[in-house]
Amino acid sequence: MNLFTYSHAKDAATATAAVTRDAHAAFFGGGTTLVDLMQLEVMNPKSLVDVTSLPLSRIENGPHGGLRVGALVRNSELASDERIRRRYPVLSEAILSGASPQIRNMATTAGNLLQRTRCPYFRDLFSACNKREPGSGCAAQAGFTRVHAVLGTSEKCIATFPGDMPVALMALDAAVRTQKSTGNVRSIPLADFYVGYGEDPARETVLEHGELITAVDLPPTGWMARSSYVKVRDRASYEFALASAAVALDISGGTVREARVALGGIATKPWRSLEAEKALAGARAGEPAWRAAADAALADAKPQKDNAFKIELARRVLVRALTTAASREIA
Repeated sequence: MNLFTYSHAKDAATATAAVTRDAHAAFFGGGTTLVDLMQLEVMNPKSLVDVTSLPLSRIENGPHGGLRVGALVRNSELASDERIRRRYPVLSEAILSGASPQIRNMATTAGNLLQRTRCPYFRDLFSACNKREPGSGCAAQAGFTRVHAVLGTSEKCIATFPGDMPVALMALDAAVRTQKSTGNVRSIPLADFYVGYGEDPARETVLEHGELITAVDLPPTGWMARSSYVKVRDRASYEFALASAAVALDISGGTVREARVALGGIATKPWRSLEAEKALAGARAGEPAWRAAADAALADAKPQKDNAFKIELARRVLVRALTTAASREIA
């Protein structure tokens, strides 16, 4: 058994200071990922700083007419909020497609952003994994790769990002608000939040050690009400995506003026496809445009030996998401 200390933080300054001064400390929120990985001994923090008492559990008006979602808002509350369902349906749909009601009642907004891969080699202490132990190698490269990534991979890692909610947030141009132990606050566009795998698979975000996520800001963009999330998985519930797509469309007079496209289940991070968005801009709304966007989104995909099917699956999922979003009327 690995021993660790446990403390409650009374405010963000106390929490960030406690984690910053201890290289082996971690924040504790819902714990739905962290506790799981601690039980497997994949993660072994020496100190847990509980932040659940901090006033970060509200959904309120954000800058310029958008919404600000506190870092500790539970997934179930966020998915059922009428403002979210009406203005950002893709987000509600993504959350409801993930985990189980019991887990959604515990899981937090910040925790969803920081989910770690479900790669079985990452979770197996007897397998080489550059993400778990940098420099040890990647057992997945020569292993069973059906669930692994086809976008954003490197010679050092092919693990897939597991989340649903962050894929939707990527399509919504969300921004992550954080606070450091110095008191400095920053706003990080979600498109810049995740780190490509490259040379250091163990580094997954741009967060500094001890930097606390305090909220996620959603923009006031009205046309994001015309959005949709589609997820395909091996079973109907409580399962991770083989491929998913989050989209939002600005359509006027039958023409796509602007679009947001993000993919999940097939990449090393929530994958925004600028290529698909470019293909959609100015196109006549309809299946030919949806298929062209899907082809553009997957043009650079590199299958592993067991998952070439994911490329065509992702194309079809994206076409379905675009079709569904385009059919939605907005006020």
